[in-house]
Amino acid sequence: MTRRARYEAQQRKRSLMIAATSTLAVVACIVIFVPMTPGWEKVQRSFFNGAVLADTFPKLLDAFKINLMIFSWSAPAIAILGLLIALARDAKSPALFPLRIFGATFTDVFRGVPVILTVYLIGFGIPGLGLPRPWNSPYIWGSLALILTYSAYVAEIFRSGIDSVHQSQRSAALSLGLSERQVMRDVVLPQAIRNVVPSQMNMLIALQKDVSLLSFIGPVEIFRQAGVFKSLTANFTPYVGAAIIFLIVTIPATRYADYLMAKQMRDRS
Repeated sequence: MTRRARYEAQQRKRSLMIAATSTLAVVACIVIFVPMTPGWEKVQRSFFNGAVLADTFPKLLDAFKINLMIFSWSAPAIAILGLLIALARDAKSPALFPLRIFGATFTDVFRGVPVILTVYLIGFGIPGLGLPRPWNSPYIWGSLALILTYSAYVAEIFRSGIDSVHQSQRSAALSLGLSERQVMRDVVLPQAIRNVVPSQMNMLIALQKDVSLLSFIGPVEIFRQAGVFKSLTANFTPYVGAAIIFLIVTIPATRYADYLMAKQMRDRS
């Protein structure tokens, strides 16, 4: 082992020791000082009641299946619509200028309005038209609200990926006789999609959490179920149980997104 390699190994070991020590110190402070606060026993009974958690956790898991169901059909629709909006905004032909205006307006509107307002406006507004079953379902229109909102963000991420492909690659492909459509399909999009995978993973994580916003218009998913249990037990522990379930799902996905971003940075360097 060279002198520099030994030095770098020592520095890594020293950094790990410092990080471990500081982490243990913070955890120790929390464990020691938080229970010493005057209201800790009341908070413990209200938020960390083991009996309530054990009783409600299985039912919260059942309710979480609704979240997964809504997520499973919303995510592909968001990816498709977001890509179409990005392509509309990237249209070069003057004849397709209306598409560019539509794409820009779409992203401006749905990125500018808070998600919860979109859920309320669509989730209550469209069923208010008196549509017959099942077209007045809050599952349909709540999902549509999420799809429209997230498509605007996903479209911008796709567009940044398209812009990251150097113009020289388009020019080279055109010089080989490919059409604009072929250049986009065979040259630009494969690279653009690969470049934005980590960012899109973060959007999927955010979508999984925001599915809970649909509880305000009717669906009994995990957040609403936790609210029901809170009312029945006069205890906030069901909300903690719901948070634990979300963390079980989102933390591995977040770490995977971080891994993809780090891998992308290594590949570029």
